[in-house]
Amino acid sequence: MKNNRGKGAAGLVILLAALIGFVYLAYISLVQNKITLGLDLAGGVSITYQAKEANPSAQDMSDTIYKLQQRVGTYSDEAQVYQEGTNRINIDIPGVSDANKILEDLGQPGSLLFVEPDGTVILTGDQVKSAEAGQMQDKTTGVNQFVVQLSFADEGTKAFADATTRLVGQRIGIIYDGVMYSNPTVREPITGGQCTIDGMSSFAEADQLASTIRIGALKLELEEMRSNVVGAQLGQKAISSSMQAGLVGFCVISVFMIAVFWLMGLGAALALAFYICLTICMLSAFEVTMTLPGIAGIILSVGMAVDANVIIFTRIREEIGLGKTVRSAVKTGFRKALSAIVDGNVTTLIAAAVLFVMGSGTIKGFATTLGLGVLVSMFTALLITRAWLYTFCNLGLDSEKLFGKIKPRTAYDFIGKKKMFFAGAAAVIAAGIIAMGVFAGSTGSPLNLGLDFKGGTSTNITFNEDMSLEAIDEQVKPVVQQITGDADIQASKVQGTNEVIIKTRSLTVEERVALDDALSEKFGVDKEKITAESISGTISGEMRRAAIMAVIVALFLMMIYIRFRFADIRFATAAIACLAHDVLVLITFYAIFRWSVGSTFVACVLTLVGYSINNTIVVFDRIRENQNLKVGMSRDEIANLSITETLSRSVLTSVTTFLALICLFVLGVSSIREFTLPLMVGTVCGTYSSVCLASAIWSIMEKKNDDKKAQQRKEEEAKAASQRKQKKAKGKKQVREDGAQV
Repeated sequence: MKNNRGKGAAGLVILLAALIGFVYLAYISLVQNKITLGLDLAGGVSITYQAKEANPSAQDMSDTIYKLQQRVGTYSDEAQVYQEGTNRINIDIPGVSDANKILEDLGQPGSLLFVEPDGTVILTGDQVKSAEAGQMQDKTTGVNQFVVQLSFADEGTKAFADATTRLVGQRIGIIYDGVMYSNPTVREPITGGQCTIDGMSSFAEADQLASTIRIGALKLELEEMRSNVVGAQLGQKAISSSMQAGLVGFCVISVFMIAVFWLMGLGAALALAFYICLTICMLSAFEVTMTLPGIAGIILSVGMAVDANVIIFTRIREEIGLGKTVRSAVKTGFRKALSAIVDGNVTTLIAAAVLFVMGSGTIKGFATTLGLGVLVSMFTALLITRAWLYTFCNLGLDSEKLFGKIKPRTAYDFIGKKKMFFAGAAAVIAAGIIAMGVFAGSTGSPLNLGLDFKGGTSTNITFNEDMSLEAIDEQVKPVVQQITGDADIQASKVQGTNEVIIKTRSLTVEERVALDDALSEKFGVDKEKITAESISGTISGEMRRAAIMAVIVALFLMMIYIRFRFADIRFATAAIACLAHDVLVLITFYAIFRWSVGSTFVACVLTLVGYSINNTIVVFDRIRENQNLKVGMSRDEIANLSITETLSRSVLTSVTTFLALICLFVLGVSSIREFTLPLMVGTVCGTYSSVCLASAIWSIMEKKNDDKKAQQRKEEEAKAASQRKQKKAKGKKQVREDGAQV
């Protein structure tokens, strides 16, 4: 006993020291602003380029924007590139404040040529696919050297192959805007569409050449018009209110967990503190750009961190209810909860990994925060929470009264109510379809597409005084909304000036005039200092297609994982069907209430997918377990029992997630509230589908499979009986023939 108390005291000291250390590191990261914030939270650099060609084609502009998106992605996943007017391109890069440094690194987009010694052009920049700086080992000397690795498009591959075949031993010049940046010698024919340029003295030199080639590979020649440092779109108040909401949410969830799970709840609260501090440190260490959608990823991972604890604690109480000691119940509870926690988190990690690899911009930022959060939540739930519980036990706090117990429960007939559940889901989705049809007929768009998707009008206003973003929110935006009739308004300041950039839906000429008059009347703004340009959406067609493809691939890989983990394709199919239901319900609310569909919509959908699949996996994991333990029970009985046993976990997880969202909704600024409402809907419908629909869909498919097998057996038996009958008749016929011959 003394030995156990000594271990408990030592464990307590170690855990508290570690917690204090992580709290300190997290505090330093926040106070010293080591976490990079996005344009919406902290602002950044805005650069405007103009095409040298007077009337570039829409295709050339689109291609140039897409290539620039790939280029500026090296600065931040949250960088935005969009069209302004007919021949201008805006680049917004968050988390930086030195516009000159960005311009120097980015380069001046101009013409790039690969030429022969006599000046004959071999290929142009738009035939270059990629250019990356690197390091490789010389095969002859074994010395590492700095290189630039090039790859060409199909047309460029053929042109370069023909030229290098003719020019072995000669030089090919790389000329950018009339200046030769490199003049390498051709050692051998290059026919595979890839080549390496060596001879650089440093990585910086190689990187500069690669950057020059990349920026010269644009469809259009561009010239810089202006560059500014812009302030946050949401303002400092959004950051402070989000942090305040997060702190209040942590306290509320901690109190709730302690009230429900007693001593184990205290362990969960301490582990959650570890999680929050460790997540902040990881965001700082990996230099992740934090934006509003990134907060969604963290909210989801917080929910999953609490969820893992709820699964474990429910299992522990069940074991205590079966008569085990607290120590034995803790050990068994963690072991039995492991499969559900791992499967739920792995499916979410699959989605995060695919979205990170295939997505771009906001999607990649969301995937990064989600992936980091899930990994940290698994670590804290499986190791830190376990450590706290064992420490409590070693300190002698192992009474059943401190842990609680759950006695075997009577199963509720969820499967028997499946028609009612299906009807409710169908009614909500049908309402959404009708609403989208009505709005498509009246407004031309089934959903209220925001600036991020369809673009709009950017109005630059020079006020007579330096207005804060809070003043802009409270005074300017209402004036703008009176003209536009739309609350989807983005505002940012140009630092060091009185200039404010207001982005709204597309405005007609009459609306622009009305807005100028209103601003002049209300704030005394000189109308000559108000300019307006049409802008494209920051989420381009390529980004949308990439996001959709990423989601499809993620769902496919999750389906494969569930299929092999549960050894039944029907589990995977039911899970995907529930995800489809949840997304459709969320879209229904967006359609009916005309919520703006922007980058936060994408984040909400992805958050819902991760949350719902985790809920469903927990229920299916219990069904899988009960199929092996409850021999003799029917399929529907097993499903009902499994849902009943996991119901408290599903409700408690939803409540804790809802508490965090309510804190954000109550304490956050207006843009935060607009963001949390869809997440609240997602929490409810995700829980509904996991509890009421998933197992019912699985049961129906299992029944159809059983009926199909029964029908096959019946047909096989009928076929066998027919064959026996034919054989018997043939035998009798043979006997009669033999008798006739005698």
